[in-house]
Amino acid sequence: MAKMMTALGKAPLGNLRVYDDDATRLLDWLPAASLDAIDLLYPDPWPKKKHWKRRFVGAANLSRFARVLKAGGRFRFASDIDSYVNWTLLACRDHGAFAWQAEDAAGWHQPYEGWPGTRYEAKAIREGRRPAYLTFIRK
Repeated sequence: MAKMMTALGKAPLGNLRVYDDDATRLLDWLPAASLDAIDLLYPDPWPKKKHWKRRFVGAANLSRFARVLKAGGRFRFASDIDSYVNWTLLACRDHGAFAWQAEDAAGWHQPYEGWPGTRYEAKAIREGRRPAYLTFIRK
């Protein structure tokens, strides 16, 4: 958030609003099919198995994403936590509203075009973890 706000201070955008609260409240408020894309970058992984129910990616939030994304809209997810990457792949497959866009086995380890990087990503790479960049399209 701080990195984005600094960038906006240097090059303001007139069509951007920042919401600093629970994202589920915003998703519930938005009109249906109102977004072209949602990016979820390095969310809290809740690494302990007993806490996995707290992960942001789950059936309820994927239903929220499906409701607010336009048909053909994009959901991107980036993480260096293998269990969360697998969790997200399975959750999106099971939900049914999203199609994973992977052209080959190595493609989902390449950062998105125009990716600015994050401090979480830099830390993961320093510590030997390989980030994954998943892209799903709203059916």
